[in-house]
Amino acid sequence: MGVKREGRRLKEALLSGVSYMIPFVVAGGILIAVSFGFGGIRVGEGSGFWTDVHNWGQVAMGLMTAALAGYIAYSFADKPALAPGFVAGIIASEQGSGFIGAIIGGILVGYIVMGLKKTPLPIALRSLLPVLIIPVVSVAAVGLIMTYVIGTPVIWLNQTMQEVLSGMTGASIIVLGLMQGAMLASDMGGPINKAAYAFALAATEAGNWAPMAANFIASMSPPLGIAIAILIARKRFSAGEQGSVGGLLVGGAGMITEFAIPFAAARPLRTIPALMVGSAVGGMLSYVFGLTMHAPHGGFFVIFLANDILLFLVALAVASVVTAGGVLLLRRGVEMEEATV
Repeated sequence: MGVKREGRRLKEALLSGVSYMIPFVVAGGILIAVSFGFGGIRVGEGSGFWTDVHNWGQVAMGLMTAALAGYIAYSFADKPALAPGFVAGIIASEQGSGFIGAIIGGILVGYIVMGLKKTPLPIALRSLLPVLIIPVVSVAAVGLIMTYVIGTPVIWLNQTMQEVLSGMTGASIIVLGLMQGAMLASDMGGPINKAAYAFALAATEAGNWAPMAANFIASMSPPLGIAIAILIARKRFSAGEQGSVGGLLVGGAGMITEFAIPFAAARPLRTIPALMVGSAVGGMLSYVFGLTMHAPHGGFFVIFLANDILLFLVALAVASVVTAGGVLLLRRGVEMEEATV
């Protein structure tokens, strides 16, 4: 009974964190996409109005992990958990563990604060518990764990993945596409995703733009695939999920994979495998088709920089449809009232 109760508590906390995170993802993602559309692919490096728009979007996206971790913690332990939860989310963002690190940090804070609330103290000191003892102890505790326990494996994983990808060329190009695509969709901004993106950036310095094309397709297909799944089988998704179709389409068009994070965070096992398979297929097709993309970011707004626009669209369409099929397959049997974000 205790395990079931903790399972329900964990699920409610995840859904709470996701629901508070969504506005940051939507606002930031759309502003960034619009800035690329009107300001060009290097809008973030310049100055002027569209650079400002881009920066506003980046600020909103930067608060995404803080909101996720903060409100996961809040769901566990109420107001005293908010501050350390936000700190855990920002640490996750800075160390590169992304939304997975934010989820872990939020859960850690939740249990730490719940434990601190039960600390036996003299009546004279009880008033200090929510305003002094809990904030200081919980922030220090989660900081130590996130930095020295979670941070080291994250850095190692990032470096290892970059080395593995860099060593895969020639005859193993199909495997490279599958691995790169799956990595990009696995944690959507975390260390595995960053390793794949860093590999593509490093390749461009040597004049090889093929890995970047694979990055584009594998990063765009997760939100597009989820949108297609909702449009195909609306009854398998809640009203709130159905309402996110517009944002998913914009996110996919702008190469903003983070629009898929609310679905992945709420139901990792029913979402992430489908995203990884779809992106893996897209990455593999990109290499098979010999695609290149002479831009570091931008989605449809810079599609004219692809060497073959038609084949680029074919690879993206196949990857998105595979993603949609996987999402629907994994959601088979999900009850309507359970499918909330």
